[in-house]
Amino acid sequence: MPAEHSGAAPAARPLTRSDLKTLSLSALGGALEFYDFIIFVFFAAVLGKLFFPAEMPEWLRQLQTFGIFAAGYLARPLGGIVMAHFGDLLGRKRMFTLSIFMMAVPTLCMGLLPTYAQIGIWAPLALLTLRVVQGAAIGGEVPGAWVFVSEHVPERRIGFACSTLTAGLTAGILLGSLTASAINRAFSPAELADWAWRIPFLLGGVFGLLSVYLRRWLHETPVFAELQLRQSLAAELPLKAVLREHRPAVLLSMLLTWVLSAGIVVIILMTPTLLQTQHGFAAGEALAANSLAIVGLTFGCVLAGLSADRFGAGPTFVCGGLLLLLSSSAFYASLAEHRDLLLPLYALAGLCVGTIGAIPMVMVKAFPAVVRFSGLSFSYNLAYAICGGLTPILVSLLLKWSPLGPAYYVGALCLLLVLAGAALWRRTALAPAPAA
Repeated sequence: MPAEHSGAAPAARPLTRSDLKTLSLSALGGALEFYDFIIFVFFAAVLGKLFFPAEMPEWLRQLQTFGIFAAGYLARPLGGIVMAHFGDLLGRKRMFTLSIFMMAVPTLCMGLLPTYAQIGIWAPLALLTLRVVQGAAIGGEVPGAWVFVSEHVPERRIGFACSTLTAGLTAGILLGSLTASAINRAFSPAELADWAWRIPFLLGGVFGLLSVYLRRWLHETPVFAELQLRQSLAAELPLKAVLREHRPAVLLSMLLTWVLSAGIVVIILMTPTLLQTQHGFAAGEALAANSLAIVGLTFGCVLAGLSADRFGAGPTFVCGGLLLLLSSSAFYASLAEHRDLLLPLYALAGLCVGTIGAIPMVMVKAFPAVVRFSGLSFSYNLAYAICGGLTPILVSLLLKWSPLGPAYYVGALCLLLVLAGAALWRRTALAPAPAA
């Protein structure tokens, strides 16, 4: 396991009003940016009909639409690496502001795009291009936001800062779900296909540009400012130093990202579809339960961050991993015979998924400040692209073997989290006590 490198503000300092403003603006911007990234999937059916030929088979149309959605994930590693490189050399704030600008403008443009009926093949090509830019933006936003907030607060509050930001990101998923539900209730299918589908994209773009303006009021992190003052910025390509000197930290961060992606992809994103296709729940019932689970996840993230600050990441991972193992197993096992327990058990599972809120703290502290952005961004985005892409395939294969396939997959990752937590706990116990 790698040694931790905090590089944060003095531990004795309490959170100030300025710290709270930074956390609030960062979480708000993160929520709006994640809304912009995720809203596409809620209108995939409509977009497929509008941006591809009418004579195209339905299965092929949906395949190509989701292919455009997936292109955003494939662009994450490259966007994250490039933005992190300049974040380590030019400043965290510049990239933090650039990432939300790169998300807001494509979202606004999506709401203004001509359809296939108007410009032909250029319509899906334009949609694909905008989606790739969105993917590059989110690749820089998430690790950049964790680094930004962690370098503004005292070291003993890094867990709370990172988990608050993560809670903001999950709130963006909920905002997208609620917006999609409201739009579908307010307009008829004909109105939706004619013009109403543009509303959520236009709203996302406008609110994103507002977040760009709000981020002007944020300040560069004290850690980066000190590196500039001491002229201690990376003397070579930051990623080169990461791969040469910090491979254990990269491995740890990638394993923890695997756990994080499994919790989000399986329990939050895949399960509503599985509830309908595998267990016969109505779409409205499944989405309502999913919204409740996301609310639980949002609160769980903050609780996990507070726990990591108070008790350490090791104990938090061990206890949280075991609780997630038990709650997710009970949830998936109950779907066949205890359908009336859907809401409470899904909410409980969502709350326990919130254990992932403590993961960013460990990843942030695993790299020294001079290459922190590059190290975290490379590890997180590469692992998320690989694991986030493989997880649906692996879960689908497990489902052919057993209806409890999702529970087995999540359970295995819970055990990995427990083992990582035990190792961190042991390392903390063996570490020498700090001098008074």
